[in-house]
Amino acid sequence: MKLSVKGNDKKLAAEAATDYVKDGMTVGLGSGSTAEWMLKRLGALVKDGLNIKGIPTSVKTESLARKHGIPLTDFSKTATVDLAIDGADEIDGQLNLLKGGGGSLVREKIIDAAAEKLIIIADQSKMVQQLGSFPLPIEVVPFGWEMTKKQIAAYGAEPKLRKEENRVFVSDNGNYILDCSFGKMVNPESLHDTLKSMAGVVETGLFIGMTDQAMIGQNGKVEMIGDTKKDDWWYWRE
Repeated sequence: MKLSVKGNDKKLAAEAATDYVKDGMTVGLGSGSTAEWMLKRLGALVKDGLNIKGIPTSVKTESLARKHGIPLTDFSKTATVDLAIDGADEIDGQLNLLKGGGGSLVREKIIDAAAEKLIIIADQSKMVQQLGSFPLPIEVVPFGWEMTKKQIAAYGAEPKLRKEENRVFVSDNGNYILDCSFGKMVNPESLHDTLKSMAGVVETGLFIGMTDQAMIGQNGKVEMIGDTKKDDWWYWRE
């Protein structure tokens, strides 16, 4: 389904997803440049009276949510996430995802897996036939990361320790991230299972079979991909 809209494609996709947020919901708040548009929109809706609580997927998202006035909660106070809205680095035709370019993959996966519904927001550049053009982020325990790197490399990857300003990047969870070039992934689910079985691997950036819908912005329109049976709608937004 294509939704006729105008403007920045990431912004349009993000705002289309916020139309699913209803009063009283607990919302998983994703990370990334497209999610920032979502946070801004939700902040405006909260200011207008929308009653929600958000669970942020990263320290940066938490800061932005507070900036936009979105009330926050955590899993010590709620066991329910009604809806999660998140971004992705790659999305294939089955709505499998490659995520973690921003380094928040573990918290994103915990929240996205807990959500009753997961909507992914992105522009058309993130759609691919097969996952793998983007290096796969793998979060690993700092202790013995060199050995973990060797294990991953044995499966044909080229792992690189992520650095930021010439320093080792440390995730919000205190771990390292290896960016691993596997090339096109024929069976991403099997690869994820293999990697997760390795000592030292905390989580991979492969999100398999988790997405309910994707909102994809392209050329001033938004295409909704996924299960539209329960929420079939169309609108025009200036």
